Amino acid sequence: MKMRLLIIQFGGDYRKAFQLVYTDGVETYHGQKYVLDTVLRISEQIDEVILLCCKTTQAYNIKITKGLRVIGAGVDPYKQVSEIFKIIETHKPTHLVVHFPIPEIFRFCIQNRIKTIALLADSFLRTGLRRQYKNYLLARILNHPQIDWIGNHNVNASFSLQQIGVNPHKIIPYDWTHTVTPELFGAKQLQNPGDNRKLVYVGLITESKGVGDILDALAILRNKNFPVTLQIAGGGETDKFINHAERLGIRDHVNFLGLVPNDLVIKLMRDADIVVIPSWHEYPEACPFTIYEAFCTYTPLVASNHPMFQGNLQHKVNAMIYPARNPKKLAECITELLEQPSLYAKLSAASKIAWQRLQVPMKWADLIEKWLYNSSANHACLSRHSLASSYYNYRVPTA
Repeated sequence: MKMRLLIIQFGGDYRKAFQLVYTDGVETYHGQKYVLDTVLRISEQIDEVILLCCKTTQAYNIKITKGLRVIGAGVDPYKQVSEIFKIIETHKPTHLVVHFPIPEIFRFCIQNRIKTIALLADSFLRTGLRRQYKNYLLARILNHPQIDWIGNHNVNASFSLQQIGVNPHKIIPYDWTHTVTPELFGAKQLQNPGDNRKLVYVGLITESKGVGDILDALAILRNKNFPVTLQIAGGGETDKFINHAERLGIRDHVNFLGLVPNDLVIKLMRDADIVVIPSWHEYPEACPFTIYEAFCTYTPLVASNHPMFQGNLQHKVNAMIYPARNPKKLAECITELLEQPSLYAKLSAASKIAWQRLQVPMKWADLIEKWLYNSSANHACLSRHSLASSYYNYRVPTA
């Protein structure tokens, strides 16, 4: 039987990624080389692998190697999903991986009997009647027999799928491989009290990620003559928040770095005094890489009480937790942590164990390959790592 695998992502640019990783030796995002190495390996064993990024600045369709094609659709799939259907129909995949929760694509796969899995990195909170109804419809589609498995990034996000009605026998928590681990660094202590302190934020620059809250908290701290600065790494609505910083009178204390390579993200975190993760509950976090990376660098975290962080982050055990959308409480957590060297050292020292607790055995490539190369042994392995197994009984589902 001929096999053609199509992997659909919302954004990105694999044409550029191949250039950066294999020519320049640069990874913009965590696990980028791991993904590319995986699809190259698979492309040597089946007829074709197609990597499709929907929302790109340009449309392109390029053959990288004999068995590997990269496509940039240049469309927003939520507004122009028919263009994605045309690409699927043109390339006729036998197997399809969908990386974001768009019901129309899953429905299209069901109607056209394409073997499909979802590999998500999203949380599904039961808030508001409209959201609950959308979650109900999504769960019905994902439970269809044509959708073989539903992966979600780490355990809490996977439990959130179960809570909206997805069959736990089909849900598999997965992770990426990690080349940076806590073994590369050591625990930290606050040095030279009174010196300027550095905060760092890494991620999408948008309102619901809490970027404005960090700026407001920084303004509170600066107005109290607390010596602290902020570095922001990532892309998004940068101009909006530059203007926000200027209105607050703190522009000279904030450095917007733009997108930076992943190895520099690690250096930024290691050099910082605090990593801040201020996500609002509305933002569909799964388990952000920022948490993993902060733990690896032993730099203490100050994070919001996002439901997907529950259990992974514990207040004054391995992080400082404050109520989301509350810059005043965020500023208080930062102050408390930076004024108590013993608390700072305690949180830093707890990083290694906290990182180890985040690890799950099923990796992104393993899940795809065990599904793609179907056998009774591979199916049994995937079933053993589903939420319905006893493997995750040590974890408490989030409220």
